[in-house]
Amino acid sequence: MIALIVISFLFSAAAVLYFMRRARRHARRYGTDMPQRFHRGHVPRLGGAGILIGMGAAWAAAGISGTDPFNVDWPLAASMLTLACILPAVLGGIAEDMTQKLPVRLRLGLTAFSAVLLCWTLQLGVHRLGYFPVDQWLRATPLVAAFIAVLAITGLPHAFNIIDGYNGLAGAVAVQVCLAITHVALQLGDRQLAAMVVCLMGATGGFLLWNYPRGKIFAGDGGAYVWGMVIAVACVSLVQRHPVVSPWFPMLLLIYPVWETLFSIYRKAARGQSPGTADALHFHQLIFRRIVRVAIEDGEARQLLARNNRTSPYLWMFAALSIVPAVLFWNRTLILALFCLLFVVTYVAAYLMIVRFKVPRWLKP
Repeated sequence: MIALIVISFLFSAAAVLYFMRRARRHARRYGTDMPQRFHRGHVPRLGGAGILIGMGAAWAAAGISGTDPFNVDWPLAASMLTLACILPAVLGGIAEDMTQKLPVRLRLGLTAFSAVLLCWTLQLGVHRLGYFPVDQWLRATPLVAAFIAVLAITGLPHAFNIIDGYNGLAGAVAVQVCLAITHVALQLGDRQLAAMVVCLMGATGGFLLWNYPRGKIFAGDGGAYVWGMVIAVACVSLVQRHPVVSPWFPMLLLIYPVWETLFSIYRKAARGQSPGTADALHFHQLIFRRIVRVAIEDGEARQLLARNNRTSPYLWMFAALSIVPAVLFWNRTLILALFCLLFVVTYVAAYLMIVRFKVPRWLKP
């Protein structure tokens, strides 16, 4: 497993470095008036392409030899088929990062297409929700179970895209989630599933080498779609393969990006806006504006970079509030559901507290 991490890390770091140096022309196409922009200068958004290359190289290495040197039992044909299924969504995200011209509906359609391919080829479905009568119905209606899986795999990439706002934020959250899935998968002896997310974790590390803290390159939509697609497939597969895993484990594990997305849809609908409209009122953006103080640096660009970097650790710790109990109670449905409820209440309370300028002093560094 460690060898797979090293392979994915090195390939990703090299690819990201290449894109970082060669893609500055495309970076100029990203509008300076975008509400979600919190940096100065023209920064390439092709980190996702590097993550894809690093992960793909490690996936190929895991099954390229008939002797299974990494002991993961993941044939090359199976890993490359999975990679091919996620390509439509990821390539659509990369195209958006390069051109800024792909409509939201088209990108949503591409992620849905990839989700359908994944569920069809891997025979994925959500057959359990933790409530016996509903579970019985889902087992009797495999098309509904497959539809729920498609919905989950379609939505998570866009959820990661929403929280991808500051240097190292979404990448570090993805690493935490991958570590959690790896821990549970290895406890159950599922080395194939562990290898899938371990390779993503290593590739993300290669990207973070250049992204945090200097912000030399961003993951972009392509990076968010890689994280969302692979993590969603891993979560659905884990619950489907191992009945002992609670279906609420992935829900609590990913409650931060999922609830951020649902809450954003709600507040935009309440204001009469389209859910696809970009704004600067996400939770991480409020922390940047109202909690992280102005750093004492020379120049506006340095001040903005310093504040950007100091914002992400707040959200890393916030995400850990759900990831840690998810790992501790991965097979306890009731406890996981209660923690999900607790997270939602905490999120809403914190959001309202920040909006109303009632932040405790101890939260301000």
